[in-house]
Amino acid sequence: MHAQETTFSELVQGEKQFQVPLYQRTYSWQRDELQRLWDDVLELAEERLEGQAPAAHFLGSVVLAPGRISAGGIQRWLVVDGQQRLTTLMLAFTALRDRHRERGAERKAERIHDLVLVNKYRNGDDHYRLLPTQADRDAFTACVESSPRAGGPGNVGAAYRFFLGALTEGEESGGEAWTDAVETVLSGLLSIVEITAAEGDNVYRIFESINNTGVGLSQSDLLRNYLFMCLPTRGEAVYRSLWLPMQERLGPANLELLVWLDLVVAGNSRAKQSEIYRDQKKRLAPVSSDEAALEAEIVSLARRAERLMRILEPEREPDPELREVLERLSRWGGQTHYPLALHLLDRVDDGQATPHQAAQALTYAESYMVRRLFTGYSTTGSNRVFMEMPKEIEKDDDPAEAVRRFLTKNKTGARVWPDDDAVREAILSRPFYKAGRSNQRLQVLRRLEESYGSSEPVDFAKARLTVEHVLPQNPAHQWLDLLAEDTEDGQSPEELHAALVHTLGNLTLSADNAKLSNHPFRRKQEILDFSALRMNQEIAGRERWGKTEILDRAADLAARAVRLWPGPEAGTAPVDDEWSGWKELRAALLAMPAGTWTTYGDVAALIGTHAVPVGQHLATRAGVHGAYRVLTAAGRVSDGFRWPEGQESGDARTRLEAEGVPFDAAGRAHRSHRLTTADLAALLGKDVPEDAQPSLQADDEHHSAAGRFERQLRENQTKETVDGVLTTMRFWERQGGHFAYGRASETSCFPTARFGNASDSRVLWPLALYPISGTVEVAFQYLKRRPPFDDEPLRRELMTRLNGIHGIDLAEVKLDLRPSFPLQAFAEHSEEICAVLEWFAHTAALAEARRMVDENPDTF
Repeated sequence: MHAQETTFSELVQGEKQFQVPLYQRTYSWQRDELQRLWDDVLELAEERLEGQAPAAHFLGSVVLAPGRISAGGIQRWLVVDGQQRLTTLMLAFTALRDRHRERGAERKAERIHDLVLVNKYRNGDDHYRLLPTQADRDAFTACVESSPRAGGPGNVGAAYRFFLGALTEGEESGGEAWTDAVETVLSGLLSIVEITAAEGDNVYRIFESINNTGVGLSQSDLLRNYLFMCLPTRGEAVYRSLWLPMQERLGPANLELLVWLDLVVAGNSRAKQSEIYRDQKKRLAPVSSDEAALEAEIVSLARRAERLMRILEPEREPDPELREVLERLSRWGGQTHYPLALHLLDRVDDGQATPHQAAQALTYAESYMVRRLFTGYSTTGSNRVFMEMPKEIEKDDDPAEAVRRFLTKNKTGARVWPDDDAVREAILSRPFYKAGRSNQRLQVLRRLEESYGSSEPVDFAKARLTVEHVLPQNPAHQWLDLLAEDTEDGQSPEELHAALVHTLGNLTLSADNAKLSNHPFRRKQEILDFSALRMNQEIAGRERWGKTEILDRAADLAARAVRLWPGPEAGTAPVDDEWSGWKELRAALLAMPAGTWTTYGDVAALIGTHAVPVGQHLATRAGVHGAYRVLTAAGRVSDGFRWPEGQESGDARTRLEAEGVPFDAAGRAHRSHRLTTADLAALLGKDVPEDAQPSLQADDEHHSAAGRFERQLRENQTKETVDGVLTTMRFWERQGGHFAYGRASETSCFPTARFGNASDSRVLWPLALYPISGTVEVAFQYLKRRPPFDDEPLRRELMTRLNGIHGIDLAEVKLDLRPSFPLQAFAEHSEEICAVLEWFAHTAALAEARRMVDENPDTF
């Protein structure tokens, strides 16, 4: 085999074709993998724009084997390993080409098309530089050919839409120069090791050996080996007294985290956790022959290990004020604040700052994250902001004021920390229940509750509280009648409900979600009045619960929020004062798969406004990608819809039909292809709502939840539906299946298959049954991240089997989401549903058996 380092443009140049063999799995990269690659691309592009000469980023290896040369003379290469990287880069270039076309840069678009994506003068399959497996081929060629169905469902379409959205967002602020820098990075600054097998080699054996290797050394293992190689006389004593205790205290993952943070706090704001050995070795090279200096470095690292433990386990922090804010940040989750927190603990322990100053600095950091959550700003880039802080904050400054000043402005002077007015407006209008992660929403409400200063505060560690809607998500007629009293001209109660239901003013904390359910307000009042939470007692004191009351409470919570989470320095005018909701709207439309549509009301509920301003924005803002996909609530093209000047002309319905949206004779788009607010949120990578996930419960709680589900089922569905559902559930139990239940007020039921032992249990579920709304959700969004259903063809087969049942019509465009069908169909076709569940369990069991054989080959 021959190996050489190359770039993507060098790899694909010339007339050739890369074929993905059939034994390889389908394209599987999802948002997390794409985002990691994109973060690296953005960093390299930024360095280039700053005039630096960025070093190439190592992307990985591609193993190729020569295939037969076609009759036309094109050399074919089998992609033995590395198809995920190749396919991803091809899709990135496809999106870049289309972005050039959208802004009229035809020559740049043609260059990418001809030199990267296709063999211009070849026909048929020979036309494409990359030929994926059969399962991915149609989706991939649709993107290359700019078909109306480009960017459809599945991982290939999702990756294309990811890059198109990222490029559009970046170009809005960076302009053409930024896009050109990104193209340079993609083509010439992503280093690839090309490994070429000789003709006649057993390529499948090569593939097996590459993908069945043992566990390699971690970055911290490599650093340890290097350090103690440089300590020939002191090594044993230093290892026993310093390194080994630190390693045992932290564990492998946190030791690697510490070594990375050590670089960041020392000023390397571009350090990557995947390359810490290289960077640490480079930093330590000048003292590598000085054992005393190396020992001092390990002593310093051990001290930082103790400080890191105070961040990971805040109860170790002796100062109560500093401990409290570290605890809040720990409950918030994530590692974003770690570089700043470690830097501040360094300064406190070295006598360069007081614990109070460090606590205030971290309070500003907390406020930065919470205020951005309120207002809907993306978390992209936040890690970089906090990584840059240690080197930007002067050591002789008050750290709290230095942090506040830094967060108020970035390098260009643009304000990224929302002020009080922005926070108040967002709390009144934005769907907070769709923001961030579930633990972050709970922590915000917890802090707001604590601000009431109860004489008998709640023990949050013991209370099993969840975020609950007062105005229910699935309102009964009594609630809609109440909302009808508050509607504006031309607004329906359903539209007002969508605008209010997920806002902070309608949310509270409760351990009685099952009791609250979707009962009328009078019944909820009785329950909330007995709550120990002051915010619930305040709600119970209201006479009614409609628009006025929700907005009044939101205003009160907003006033508390701006006090609890102090804002940026006053007097800094924003460079870009466009409302963040419009940016989120454009991102949502870019994320929509081809063949889907949504409504003005769905988009409005997503971004926290009303349908009318959404329509006005789309009508007046030029060049909004996918604006034709936004229809009226009835599924019709709005009478006021116009194509942006210089773009397409003709009928929007014709374009939608070409993408795969069916219309009925009355001109209404089929509802199975409609994306709801929840669907749009999922496409943007927002957290899956708590009510879409089961919770594993103790036996007594499980029996209680099962009873609530059956009671809600009998209260809200016909006897025939109840009997059919219960029949299917009994069958599932006889097959060895289990059930889990949701914690929301509507007690959802999840038929689950469980594998492994008690300490290593894996749970899969295909469906979620909702007894009040009378729907069954198919959990594709969840399954796409769980083997074996992370393999797209298996999810397609599940959809095909369900669609073979009368009354079920799942649109293929929702393969990555949570499409639903009527509970009545589930009940009426119990025998066929049972067959699907049996297939699901059998498929999962076979995959589990294969996994166990692969992991324990000597046992079987």
